Amino acid sequence: MKNNEPRSSSSCAACKFLKRRCTTTCQFAPYFRSDEPKKFANVHKVFGASNVIKILNEVPQDQREDTVNSLVYEAEVRLRDPVYGCIGAIASLQRKMVELQHDLMVTKAHLAYYEAKPSTTTSNCSLLDYDPLNVNISNPSFYVDTSGGFLDTFTQNTFAMDQTGSNNEFAQFPFP
Repeated sequence: MKNNEPRSSSSCAACKFLKRRCTTTCQFAPYFRSDEPKKFANVHKVFGASNVIKILNEVPQDQREDTVNSLVYEAEVRLRDPVYGCIGAIASLQRKMVELQHDLMVTKAHLAYYEAKPSTTTSNCSLLDYDPLNVNISNPSFYVDTSGGFLDTFTQNTFAMDQTGSNNEFAQFPFP
């Protein structure tokens, strides 16, 4: 609700929560409508009413609605994840972005490989059937292991990833 809009005669969510009378000069009324009590309850639980008033007084009038929306989001995320809060949400989105970039890179490499691969009717050479992006080869007799099994183990474990798709050994932390 904007500051210049008339509000109903009922108290705002903040005044109801704080059990006080809502006046016409209430600083919370434009941002915490009476039909959204959970919104203020979360903000109050994380920041406190006096701190919210201090924050709103420091922000220019035209940016207060965005400030309240930010406080509401931060409070909801902090209550959901008390340890990391918004940083955890940001790190999770960054990790997902890295995973998607990796998937895109692999898909582009596969696409480039298959576009460059000649059709099987023009060539019968088994070397051209080898897919460098795939650990399994189409003709096992072509591959000769002279390393005593080391090479096979290396190729299988080179790109070992955890269940999230990243090779970060500290995967329990939200930072990529």
